[in-house]
Amino acid sequence: MRRAARLQLLLGLPAVALIFVFMILPITNMVEMSFRTPGVTEPFGNDYTLMHYGRVLGDPYYWGALGRSLLVATTVTVLCLIVSYPVAWHLSKADGLKMVILYALIASPLMTGVLVRNFGWMIIAALNGPLNQSLLGLGLIDRPLRLLFTQGLVVLALVHVFMPFMVLPINNAIRNISPSLVEAAASMGASRSATFRDIVLPLSFPGIQAGVTLVFVLAIAAYVTPALLGGQMVTYMPTQIIAELTGTFRWPLGSTLAIGLSLTTLLVVAIFTLATWRLLDRVRA
Repeated sequence: MRRAARLQLLLGLPAVALIFVFMILPITNMVEMSFRTPGVTEPFGNDYTLMHYGRVLGDPYYWGALGRSLLVATTVTVLCLIVSYPVAWHLSKADGLKMVILYALIASPLMTGVLVRNFGWMIIAALNGPLNQSLLGLGLIDRPLRLLFTQGLVVLALVHVFMPFMVLPINNAIRNISPSLVEAAASMGASRSATFRDIVLPLSFPGIQAGVTLVFVLAIAAYVTPALLGGQMVTYMPTQIIAELTGTFRWPLGSTLAIGLSLTTLLVVAIFTLATWRLLDRVRA
């Protein structure tokens, strides 16, 4: 027994070391940096202070950036869920070559570099781009729409790239639902809508919970897409953090903003998880 325990400990050491070096140490350093005083000739001073937290909490500019990040992340998550559930349902019924093709199409946004993908959106959404030209040709608009550097384009591009993170967990949850449950409901006279509402949807909640959590966390921390497609017109929290760290070299303030974003994300995820657990308990009861 002791030998088995030692073997398990040795096998787990590499993973623990990776987590410690690449996660715990950077977070600890960031927390310590957030209490540093501003530097004169360096990015930070030698003393410690709470002034950065007071500045962030008392400045409406940072609250606005955080609010926009939360709004965009929530919108992206909801849209991904609406679009992804039917796709996941259809994918769960596919097999053979059709399943392989569908998986490839769903994962295709992740196979393109982030810069290439965003520059593609910039070409599509330009004033003289394909989208405006198509709308003008169909007579749906009288003049080109300003789509580039808008919050709507940022949301659309994030939905495009993060949809696989919603589809795959939901697809896995639906595949794990026993067909006998659906057949039993049908044999008892339940309609398709009632079967979906009372059996399929509740049993697919674990996949929905995982997908929503993944997409929300990725969307609220997204930097490249909001920076390129949102431009300088709208400020989001990740772009503001990078601006403080690399633009003005105010590392303590940037670290404070990063901690604020992280704590807000954890709070939202925790609230959503608790709400989901309570909903599942009611459904099971």
